[in-house]
Amino acid sequence: MKRIGMLTSGGDCQALNAAMRGVVKSLTNSDEDVEIYGFLEGYKGLIYGNFKMLTGSDFSGILTKGGTILGSSRTPFKTIQDPDENGIDKVDAMMQNYYKLRLDVLVILGGNGTHKTANLLREKGLNIITLPKTIDNDLWGTDMTFGFQSAVNIATDCIDCIHTTAASHGRIFIVEVMGHKVGYLTLNAGMAGGADIILIPEIPYDIDKVVSAIEKRHASGSKFTIIAVAEGAISKEDAKLSKKEYKKKLENYKYPSVSYEIAEKIQQKTGQEVRVTVPGHTQRGGSPCPYDRVFASRLGAEAGELILKGEYGFMVGYKNREIVKVPLEDVAGKLKMLEPDASIIKEAKLLGISFGD
Repeated sequence: MKRIGMLTSGGDCQALNAAMRGVVKSLTNSDEDVEIYGFLEGYKGLIYGNFKMLTGSDFSGILTKGGTILGSSRTPFKTIQDPDENGIDKVDAMMQNYYKLRLDVLVILGGNGTHKTANLLREKGLNIITLPKTIDNDLWGTDMTFGFQSAVNIATDCIDCIHTTAASHGRIFIVEVMGHKVGYLTLNAGMAGGADIILIPEIPYDIDKVVSAIEKRHASGSKFTIIAVAEGAISKEDAKLSKKEYKKKLENYKYPSVSYEIAEKIQQKTGQEVRVTVPGHTQRGGSPCPYDRVFASRLGAEAGELILKGEYGFMVGYKNREIVKVPLEDVAGKLKMLEPDASIIKEAKLLGISFGD
């Protein structure tokens, strides 16, 4: 008998259900008897013992369902070792609930912060296997994360829709895409949607270079411009500030987001009308695209195989078009950035896309 704990932590995304289904199907299709304990609302469920027993039927019909049947929440790693408001030691509580249920392994689906806590539990002696979930595709040790391609599709659809109204009215449109620290999502959606300018966190922008790119398009006869902006896009001036100085600036920030600041400056410098569209959490929602359904299912199946073999302490990742197992200690605490000299950036520039640098 294998007793499997499972939880989804952090921001939700498409294909979480598909990944969990992959794990359970690979286990129930084996000769091993299994019990599945689903912890509700992420690490909170593991801390406070909030779980429910699941059977194979609970995972039937969820391949195409977005979100997570277990619910999720954010439990920041930086406070995970601090007692809660009632003085409960959160790490100790998670360990006690793991041992109380006599679990053989805990399967954790999540992004960067989730993996830090997962590795901490591994260091404490728990058997852990993780699956890489994030629309940002910024997890170290894997070329791809599930949820990313679905989010790219949604952000691209948004840019596609903006194109028609921008062209009709001859306006400058900014589409703000999710991504505070990395620009994979903005870059891919921007290229797929035919954006003229793409601003990402890894390449600080010069607003005058952005304006120059707009004016160049206008001079060539193009009356509209599409700008894809990552949430975490930053100007060259702000990039020179220390973390403390930048944090202080944000405390008095008058704009809803960086896109509105960029819009105002462009309008001041060009006199042209600028509109901002923020698809926001729609990028996390809806059904997973076919790619993510297949990809998450493959990851889940391999996780189930590792459980049957008793191989723990790994993230199931994707390298060079193959599913691989990556030691958790190699993943935790590392962010996979988009390098400014990456070939995809070079190729985007060859297509005439400006990055404001």
